[in-house]
Amino acid sequence: MTKILQAIRAGLLVPLALLVAGAAPAAHAAPRHALPGNWLRLAVTRGDARSGDTLGVLLLCDPPRGHAHAALACGQLGAAGGDFGRIPRRSGVMCPMLYAPVTASAYGVWDGRRVDYRHAFSNSCTMGVETGAVFDLSS
Repeated sequence: MTKILQAIRAGLLVPLALLVAGAAPAAHAAPRHALPGNWLRLAVTRGDARSGDTLGVLLLCDPPRGHAHAALACGQLGAAGGDFGRIPRRSGVMCPMLYAPVTASAYGVWDGRRVDYRHAFSNSCTMGVETGAVFDLSS
């Protein structure tokens, strides 16, 4: 019975060793937050999040690039310390009372802190008033 158990153990160790050896390169792969400086993966989904259109960009801020309004978006985020809730609201903008939902989402790194943001707005105008140029992904 002991020889059978030893044979089973030996038979299991070889596939396990191969599995671990195959996974080793993945363990050394760069994590999602390995980009230098401040960066955010931004996305805007129109309509129902399960079936709507999604537009996304990678905003890099050291130097600003990857976004149609990168310098302005990076400046607004910098002034707010990377906190979307602290971005000053645009004044003097009157948004229509139209329900055309959009969801803004972001993940990345700002000032060394991980960022994970998601918020639904009643329409894109309201989103623009509350988030400035950050989610204005149009060119």
